[in-house]
Amino acid sequence: MANIFKVLADEQRREILVMLKKERMNAGEIAEKLGITPAALSYHLKLLKEADLVLEYKEKNFIYYEINITVLQEIILWVDQFGSGGKK
Repeated sequence: MANIFKVLADEQRREILVMLKKERMNAGEIAEKLGITPAALSYHLKLLKEADLVLEYKEKNFIYYEINITVLQEIILWVDQFGSGGKK
């Protein structure tokens, strides 16, 4: 889980997740919306995939990315244990 928090510490990677929350996108669409180079995006996507935060699907000549909700739900459950229901 430490790796997930490290990956989420970067603002651009968080922005990628927000974009993918709305719809699945290909790398070109993501890079254009973020205004970054394909090489920079490739680096961010690699880290997101390694942390299982993003899934990759191939369709014809394109690779599409979508958010992996399962991992995010596990993080929410883990963080929730520290909520107001605990000791003060």
